Amino acid sequence: MSAGLDPALLADDQPQPDGQSLARRVRSSPPFIAGSALVLAIVLIAVLGPIWLPSPTAQDPNALLAGPSGSHWLGTDQLGRDTLSRLVSAAGTDLRIAITALIAPFVTGIVLGTIAGFFGGWFDTLVMRVIDVLIAFPFYVLVIALVFVVGAGESGIYVALAIVGWVTYARVVRAVTLVVRRQDWVTAARQGGVPTWRVIVRHVLPHTLTQAVVLLASDMVVVIVAVITLGYLGLGVQAPTPDWGSMIFDNQNFITTLWWLPAEPGFAVVLTGIGFALLADGIADVWRVRR
Repeated sequence: MSAGLDPALLADDQPQPDGQSLARRVRSSPPFIAGSALVLAIVLIAVLGPIWLPSPTAQDPNALLAGPSGSHWLGTDQLGRDTLSRLVSAAGTDLRIAITALIAPFVTGIVLGTIAGFFGGWFDTLVMRVIDVLIAFPFYVLVIALVFVVGAGESGIYVALAIVGWVTYARVVRAVTLVVRRQDWVTAARQGGVPTWRVIVRHVLPHTLTQAVVLLASDMVVVIVAVITLGYLGLGVQAPTPDWGSMIFDNQNFITTLWWLPAEPGFAVVLTGIGFALLADGIADVWRVRR
């Protein structure tokens, strides 16, 4: 999955910025503002759009492959289904799957990376060897192969990403933990008799979680592309549920005549990716710890 930031950025000091400093950084970070606004707009459209739009599976036999009009703002597909309704419904489906699919890798990666980096030893060696094996394969190829084995559909996506998605989180969290555990305040806390769990929770996790959250925002792009790729290949969301990947596949034959049919879901994917990429960059700016 996507690469993490430099762990040394989080090891300069222990405390997080206070509320006033945080608010100032938010206001002074154009990527955070733009990314938040774009992602929020996409989420609101995905949640509220189906309330007033027609059903994405309803067919209009009198408007097959119709162009944009007052009745169908973005036209219809070859079955007479409203393209705008399908785009909005697919946005909710793909975002829901991507967010749900990231929960298990996020938690697993933080736990394994923290334990491996803090305690080291045989457990650290084992985790790193598993990581070496998994990263030897291209991410998308491995996900497609796993979904093909475990079965198409949402459950297959969740299982595949749970198996391979934790790797980047574990690597980044482990690297940050290795830096943080050598800091003076961590050494003093351990020598002062503070319980190990409290040292991890109070002194280590505030730094590792910051990196993990930044990585989570950027990984949304990677996972959404994976979900759409699987949908395009017929291994993701199954019909009749709309999905951006399946919409591109169904309409690819019209690229030279009704170009907007495959272009519309493609544009939605690009816009969503830009939103989460800006948000990830903004979060890195806002939460970066400084002396």
